Amino acid sequence: MSIRARYTFNRLNKSLGVKTQQWKDRRHLLPKYRSYGTKRETEPKKDPERSESKGTSPLITPGSDKHNDLQSFLKYAEQNELKTTSTVYVGTHYEYTVRNSLQQLGFTLTRTGRGNDHGIDLLGHWSIPSLPADTPLKVLVQCKARNGSLSPSVIRELEGAFSGAPPGWRGEGVLGLLVATRETTKGVREAMRQSSLPLGFVMVTADEGKVLQFTWNYEASQQGLEGMGVTTKYTHDTGSGRGNGDGIEREIALTWNGWALNRGNEDLERITKKDVKS
Repeated sequence: MSIRARYTFNRLNKSLGVKTQQWKDRRHLLPKYRSYGTKRETEPKKDPERSESKGTSPLITPGSDKHNDLQSFLKYAEQNELKTTSTVYVGTHYEYTVRNSLQQLGFTLTRTGRGNDHGIDLLGHWSIPSLPADTPLKVLVQCKARNGSLSPSVIRELEGAFSGAPPGWRGEGVLGLLVATRETTKGVREAMRQSSLPLGFVMVTADEGKVLQFTWNYEASQQGLEGMGVTTKYTHDTGSGRGNGDGIEREIALTWNGWALNRGNEDLERITKKDVKS
């Protein structure tokens, strides 16, 4: 081999050696692969917004580590001498009252109210007959314990809460509920009707948690509420304060295709006029 040919051969080997070493140094930058049969596919990525098991959602962080229900809050308020007229007391008390009242209608909720909660006071699920038991409707709730009438701006606030919802409560299959101590107004109903998001309104009294009104828009119906209805259930006055002095108590009852959803269990009972006794 001539001197020139030997020089060219050595330069080529040296160049290949450098490139080979560079490739070895950069192997960690290449995507990882996992073998599936005869094909090579990229390793599947996990969705951070989905839980490991089907039909479940990420854990909900409670709004306080000092209390987790109405009873424990009342004890906490007494120990810390919270004024019953303060904003914190009134708001927290109402949020726990709403949670207890909606629980009787098939809701499972956790109070999440914090400084950075994006207006979301309660978070959880609603078990309804149209959906499988392992995939209930996800719900985010805003509570308004106000003495004055409601304006359409409360619907805009509720719509804004969707953007601040935690992982697992984003996208489709999420219902936004506005719960207030006052009846809904024409402006609120119109704003809710025009909204492109699934929204609902519930009136719950602050003192005894009496559910007096429940309505939702068309978009909510498309999330599984089609076939659901609301009626008034009449029972004998037991002195709970839910009557009007006529010996009859009135409360909201949910229906499914004309059948009343019994509180406390999943049985259905037919609504008849026999429930009303004057």
